Amino acid sequence: MRHRRRGRTLGRSPSHRKALLKNLVSALFLTERDATLDDNAPKVAGRITTTLHKAKEVRPLVEKCITIAKKSLPSAEAAEKLATSAKRGSDEYKKWRKSDDWQKWANARAPVVAARRRVIQLIGDKEAAKILFDSIAERYVDRPGGYTRILRLATPRLGDAGQRAILELVGKNDRRNVAAEKPAFDDDEADDEEDTTAVAATSEEAGDE
Repeated sequence: MRHRRRGRTLGRSPSHRKALLKNLVSALFLTERDATLDDNAPKVAGRITTTLHKAKEVRPLVEKCITIAKKSLPSAEAAEKLATSAKRGSDEYKKWRKSDDWQKWANARAPVVAARRRVIQLIGDKEAAKILFDSIAERYVDRPGGYTRILRLATPRLGDAGQRAILELVGKNDRRNVAAEKPAFDDDEADDEEDTTAVAATSEEAGDE
């Protein structure tokens, strides 16, 4: 009996399973990195391919990390207003560092630092956490949850025939239905003009009678 032991074991020990989920979340966030000079650039940003069961198991962790980062955005904006533009190590920066403005900035920045530390604790990757806070979280300010989607793939995995799936971020690779414009032909326009002229002529004749 499982006795409240929820979740999939995925054929791994607890420590191995935890490391697997961390790596999957980090891999998803790292696809958003600037990979112009990277030899191992991701094929599609904001998307990873894994098995269906792994995707379902890692999805709540991805949503949790995005929610933590999204809630820290107001504090980051408040701290940005109190920050200084002086270069670090300069006399002006040192003066600001000893003033009360720095204390106000530190207090406004504290929730952001705590949120970053929490995400790093959850996924164990500082670069992925930076990408999450700098670019990904801003997309979902007005979205109350549901930041990811799972798409099943028709072809199974080679070797063990495991059912594969795509885990991707919503809003990055969305399909948009664009209404096709009706083509206009010269012959149709000419026919419409002739019909209009004929109707007008008929109306004039009826009026003369």
